[in-house]
Amino acid sequence: MHKDTGGITSNLLGGLCSCLRRCIFGILSIGPVPNHIAFIMDGNRRFAKKTNLAEGIGHKAGFSSLISMLRYCYELGVKYVTVYAFSIDNFKRKPKEVQSLMELMREKIEELLQDESIINEYGVKLHFIGNLQLLAEPVRISMEKAMKVTAHNKQRVLLVCVAYTSSDEIVHAVEESFKEKWNATVSNGTIGQLDRSPKRNGIRVNAQDSCEDYAKQDADGSTDRSGKTETSSCNGMVEIAEEGKHDQGELPAIKLTDVEKNMYMAVAPDPDILIRTSGEVRLSNFLLWQTSTCPLYSPAALWPEIGLRHLVWAVLNFQRHHSYLEKKKKQF
Repeated sequence: MHKDTGGITSNLLGGLCSCLRRCIFGILSIGPVPNHIAFIMDGNRRFAKKTNLAEGIGHKAGFSSLISMLRYCYELGVKYVTVYAFSIDNFKRKPKEVQSLMELMREKIEELLQDESIINEYGVKLHFIGNLQLLAEPVRISMEKAMKVTAHNKQRVLLVCVAYTSSDEIVHAVEESFKEKWNATVSNGTIGQLDRSPKRNGIRVNAQDSCEDYAKQDADGSTDRSGKTETSSCNGMVEIAEEGKHDQGELPAIKLTDVEKNMYMAVAPDPDILIRTSGEVRLSNFLLWQTSTCPLYSPAALWPEIGLRHLVWAVLNFQRHHSYLEKKKKQF
């Protein structure tokens, strides 16, 4: 009897909260609604320590918060949601912790593909963004499967940044742009074909190593060039400028549009709001290219503590400064 009463009460409260949420979102919808919200999910380990839980429990609590936040965003009408799940720098953590996170990630990916999951409820298309070759094969296979299964979904999009840093993304985009320009010239029969992607054992290395590899290839390469290649690195951001003419042809300049189309995040528009929990205001090498005109909201709550009120406040701030932000975007 008590169980039945508790179930009825829980259903009533759930229905009431859902109705209230729809009312709030209805009011917010009168103003401009963000098309893309990005999250830095910071504070899972601190939450576990704060609540005297095992470290892995903090990450599981963080996944529950992610599902709730996705539901709120999609109900509001936000089409794109991006989350920073695992940085390349996180590989520096203890091997046991990294392995635990990879296993948890694979487990949660499988949950997302179940029929009753939020992915199927809202028709969400999944993208895993980053240097996926750095991941263990079972995790990578799970991600590839998830992207294939959800490829037909068109209503909403979830981008999960894994083995990602913005500096690696920019280096990747410049490398791909360079190869495209070079190989396009090759197809015209003017320059010998080149694959200058700096990799070791099939895996892309970090930005500093990329510069070193380019320098070695320029020193050891057999292509005779009268021009000059400058490669400069600053915090992983690499600019390649080709000057002069080649003996057998001229390499076209790399333009901004070339780099942007080769970014990992080219599958989505730039974020309208960036939310980082735990009160931190650092971007931690996340979406540096895409957030030049994006407001940052940093609630003090740890990621497992984030709730509806934090999202509502972030959207209200976005609406308040919307016309100013739109003017700034037009200047770029």
